[in-house]
Amino acid sequence: MRARDDLALLEASVREAGSIARQFFGTDYKRWSKGGGSPVTEADLAVDRFLCEKLTAARPDYGWLSEESTDNHARLGKSNVFVVDPIDGTVAFLKGRPHFTVCAAVVAEGRPIAGAIYNPMSDELYAAHEGGGATRNGVPIHPSARNLLENAAMLGDRSVLSQPPWPPMHVQNPNSVALRVALVADASADAAVSLSAKRDWDLAAADIILREAGGLVSDLSGAPLVYNRPEAVQPGLVAAGPALYAEILALIRNHATK
Repeated sequence: MRARDDLALLEASVREAGSIARQFFGTDYKRWSKGGGSPVTEADLAVDRFLCEKLTAARPDYGWLSEESTDNHARLGKSNVFVVDPIDGTVAFLKGRPHFTVCAAVVAEGRPIAGAIYNPMSDELYAAHEGGGATRNGVPIHPSARNLLENAAMLGDRSVLSQPPWPPMHVQNPNSVALRVALVADASADAAVSLSAKRDWDLAAADIILREAGGLVSDLSGAPLVYNRPEAVQPGLVAAGPALYAEILALIRNHATK
């Protein structure tokens, strides 16, 4: 099965890439701001370079989309595309916080079929391929069965999710968007919501992991996320177990119509 083989490649690659990130973590590495003000470091670029070389050498017919690579729209003509975030949570990395991840997915015809998310500091590897379930360090994972939003463990922007129309919740905001969704997949949190746009590389690996764990992930309207389009942007995020997902979506829809 090609998705299983692709996942094995992704798992090995993100682990190796994570060791590169660890070598930079806490040292005096170079850092600067990209257009738009978002931070980047030489660690981001080193990890990106490694993953590009390793993955495209193994699958030369696959396209490539990464946060730290110049976008090549040749990817739009490829049946399979690697979607990569070399360091998701660069702000956490810069602050010496261990809440960053290396993310890689294979997207086929607009949907992720294999994905791996690796936290190099905790040595936690989340992984899934289509039809194979999801795991954390090889152990199957599943989302929370919680069905009440009040007092739920929610991941996202505190300034937004800690005020009406949202009920009282326990809101945390890890810098890595992929990690937020992975924490929903293993029931460490009940849900993750972003009312602002995210990028393909933030979500592709996390998407397949949560869905294979038994959770649901969509945009704010409830539509599935579609990847590898000309603009690699996702219009918001709802990620939760099935029992809580409908309540979150209903709250967002009701508030949007007022």
